[in-house]
Amino acid sequence: MENHGKNQKCLTVAEIELHYKTKIKASERPQIISAKSAYEIALQIWNPNTIELFEEFKILLLNNSNKVLGAYEVSSGGITGTVVDVRLIFSAALKANTSAIIMIHNHPSGKLIASEADKNITAKVKAASKILDIQLLDHLIITQEGYYSFADDGIL
Repeated sequence: MENHGKNQKCLTVAEIELHYKTKIKASERPQIISAKSAYEIALQIWNPNTIELFEEFKILLLNNSNKVLGAYEVSSGGITGTVVDVRLIFSAALKANTSAIIMIHNHPSGKLIASEADKNITAKVKAASKILDIQLLDHLIITQEGYYSFADDGIL
C-alpha cells in the first residue's frame, strides 16, 4: 500500500486466523437423535457441583449429521440468571463450521419452566440462526433430575 501523504502514517492491522481443532475422530462423536440424548450429553459437560448453585448457558455445536463437534460455554452467571450474548454463540458456531446448535442452560431452582427471558433469547437466536443458515434444533433447560425441551413442547 502506498503512502500518499507526507504526514500520513502507514497503518498496520491484525490478521485474523480461524481454526478448529479436535482430537476426537468423526466416527467417535456422539450423535443427537432426541432431546433426551442432548440432555444426557449436557449432564456429561456440566459440573454436577454447580448445576444447582448458579446458572450457566452452553451450546452444543453439531455437524450436518447432528454429531457433536463440541460444546461451548457462552456465559456463567448468578442464582437466577446469566447474560447471553448472541454474538458469542454464533462466533463459536461459525468458527467450528457448525450446521446446527442446541442451546442449553440450567435452572438452579430445579424448576423446568421456561421464563419470558428464556423465550426471548430463544426467539432472538432463532432469528439470527435463519440469517446465518445454522439450524437451531432445540433449547433445553436442565436440572440434575430432568429437562425441558422447547422443541418437544412445540414452541421452537
